[in-house]
Amino acid sequence: MNLEQIIEKAIQRAQSAQVMLTTHEKSEVRFENDRLKSAESSQRTDIQLKVIKDGKLGVSHTTDPGDVDGVVSRALEAVEFGSPVHFDISPARPIPEVKTYDPALLPLSKPEMIQLGQGMMEMIKAYNPEILASSGLGKTILKEEYANSSGAAYSTDHTNFYVGAGGQLVRGTDILSAGHGLDQKKRQVDTEDVATRAIEYFRLAERTAPLQTGEMPVIFTPSGLIALLLSLGLGLDGKQVFLGASPLSDKLGQVIADPRFTLMDDPLIDYGPNSSAFDDEGTPRQVTPLVEKGVLRNFIYDLDTAGRAGARPTGHGTYRQPTNLVISPGETPYAEMLRGVKQGLLVHEYLGLGQGNPINGEFSVNVFLGYKIENGEIVGRVKDVMLAGNAYQALKDIVTISQEREWVSGWMSGLMPYVQVGKLSAVAK
Repeated sequence: MNLEQIIEKAIQRAQSAQVMLTTHEKSEVRFENDRLKSAESSQRTDIQLKVIKDGKLGVSHTTDPGDVDGVVSRALEAVEFGSPVHFDISPARPIPEVKTYDPALLPLSKPEMIQLGQGMMEMIKAYNPEILASSGLGKTILKEEYANSSGAAYSTDHTNFYVGAGGQLVRGTDILSAGHGLDQKKRQVDTEDVATRAIEYFRLAERTAPLQTGEMPVIFTPSGLIALLLSLGLGLDGKQVFLGASPLSDKLGQVIADPRFTLMDDPLIDYGPNSSAFDDEGTPRQVTPLVEKGVLRNFIYDLDTAGRAGARPTGHGTYRQPTNLVISPGETPYAEMLRGVKQGLLVHEYLGLGQGNPINGEFSVNVFLGYKIENGEIVGRVKDVMLAGNAYQALKDIVTISQEREWVSGWMSGLMPYVQVGKLSAVAK
């Protein structure tokens, strides 16, 4: 599709316009309960058009590449109900170089993915045949194209590869679910390592360990850090800052976390799961320091919120979504961190994340997968435990950060360490 054609039609009736075209080709296989559940391929095209007319914004979407007239007319109709515009369409600017495409992923076929999925399940079944094993692999080939009425035109290709393995272990009324997954842009993924990590979560949960209600040290695994990062991510959202809803609104340049805590958003990591050269508004991506040695350095802005706040857009797109969050490593090996806890909790996954008042840092979540720490060792899995606290207070109460880091997938994805917090409230039923 010719994006310039859409722009030309749009500016016949609007002052300016920008369009983003994304094409996806996806192949995936899924195994559930020890057997192949699906092996599918799909294609999709997404077009997003924004027009500015008489100082107001109109937006429309389509998945039909032939619907040029329709997507333009709907955007112009939306202007009537659109919000006032606080930004100008940006002229062409240099975009950074980042590796997002691995041609080695292209020849990977569904039969090969089925074989890899079966291999991971066989490893899990060899560890414990009672586990109802599952696995999944997905390959996506993606192309992003952007153009606007100020002469900017960018295009980039992406590959994405997801591998995951896990399962369920049912013993009477007790159901244990565990697994591990990895999402990145290159073919080089060790499926045996993914299965081994999933097995380790099951191994640590072979026994259950009673936990007494009270305040105790908590170690968050890289995946478990979402309990703290959810609140921080909401607080860093430029829209929440501009509206005054973020408790961080007036904290720029102030200490909001332990001095050992440094967090940046880095979309320029080669083959990172969310790496890219530009966002869906045509803003070039950039590395954004968010918290530096405990000090708040930046918020996350799209074009609109940046215009309202008198700030610069940070290249995080319409939804102000972080890309690759990177927490700097600490000085303590994870094994040493464990040895230093006499009685505590290791948390990995949650059920009902987002309960409480996350924008203000308050959380109260059920621990879906967590382990009791006793005398420096993991002694078993905890059941029916709720973890509560305030994310901002916890970030100031960091005891230690691990040397080791792992890639974590999901809404707040990135390169994360293990983080120990001094005390949080754990309630056992």
